[in-house]
Amino acid sequence: MLVVVGFVFIALGFAWSITAERNPRTERISGSAGDVLEDDPVGRLKVYVYELPSKYNKKILQKDPRCLSHMFAAEIFMHRFLLSSPVRTLNPEEADWFYTPIYATCDLTPTGLPLPFKSPRMVRSAIQLISSSWPYWNRTEGADHFFVVPHDFGACFHYQEEKAIERGILPILRRATLVQTFGQRNHVCLNEGSITIPPYAPPQKMQARQIPPDTPRSIFVYFRGLFYDVNNDPEGGYYARGARAAVWENFKSNPLFDISTEHPTTYYEDMQRAIFCLCPLGWAPWSPRLVEAVVFGCIPVIIADDIVLPFADAIPWEEIGVFVAEEDVPKLDKILTSIPPHVILRKQRLLANPSMKRAMLFPQPTLPGDAFHQILNGLARKLLHPKSVYLKPGEKILNWTAGPITDLKPW
Repeated sequence: MLVVVGFVFIALGFAWSITAERNPRTERISGSAGDVLEDDPVGRLKVYVYELPSKYNKKILQKDPRCLSHMFAAEIFMHRFLLSSPVRTLNPEEADWFYTPIYATCDLTPTGLPLPFKSPRMVRSAIQLISSSWPYWNRTEGADHFFVVPHDFGACFHYQEEKAIERGILPILRRATLVQTFGQRNHVCLNEGSITIPPYAPPQKMQARQIPPDTPRSIFVYFRGLFYDVNNDPEGGYYARGARAAVWENFKSNPLFDISTEHPTTYYEDMQRAIFCLCPLGWAPWSPRLVEAVVFGCIPVIIADDIVLPFADAIPWEEIGVFVAEEDVPKLDKILTSIPPHVILRKQRLLANPSMKRAMLFPQPTLPGDAFHQILNGLARKLLHPKSVYLKPGEKILNWTAGPITDLKPW
């Protein structure tokens, strides 16, 4: 039986109400998006995993096990997944794809923030190793290879946009497929053909914080996080391109908006009590809040111009989320209160679809249709490699000495 609850919010001189289902029905994703989401890549591709010296992966993790829980941990769990996955082949001659397991973001400060400024040198070193020890890289200069580079700006490896643009994608990865969280159209850090993935969020922790599904959604708009990054951007000219600051300045006193820099112990529970969850850009366009919102059935309000969203060919983001242009943030209250109740209810029903939630997570053990399998789906859809990717004997395309001089130092 469906139980209904009514919400009424009064603020800034207007009233808004909705009758929402406490326990919304699930709605299947129709069309090609649903088909792609439920695709099974097993049997359609073979992946060869290079065996690298442990200094590129295991020893880095042993030095700092906090890497297992930060938002860039997909590089670690993808490696573990592939080692036991049925798509793995031990015969490189039959491989469709080659994977180089490098933990490039597992370099943390005492406070747990990744500082992968050595990462380009590490990646370059690993590619020099595989290109001299196996013949497969040299056949295509990486066109049939993929790398997991989940940092804020992918293989640009810098959290400040102007520095990332200056550094560019590591030149020797330009022909490879990048599996990365960073996605922004027409940006030098997004390689053509990249597979955009969600950031890592701890599945077990999120599952343990589920509240009863009939709990009323009594919060209209919810957000916890920085509005200004005073340490890295003291003048406020770069961080979130001013979008987060605009949220705070315009809505800090609005009773419709439950927003704060404080991160309460009830954070996950609060998201499950909210109708809309703000997902504004930070230094990069994506945010872990996108994963949390989908998992907890809170309609994501995506504030990031030109964002490329995770698994966009499988998840109907336009149908489950709300997109607000960065320049329109001051009108956020009017935009959200003008959405018809039936539209909100349909978004909630789509978000209640278990396959949608599963696609955003990297669970252990793995599950059919989870983020690991969505990555494999993306690789499978890029097959077969055209003959043009194979180089003629002696042919070279990539410039190994391109890039900032600091990236060329030995690792």
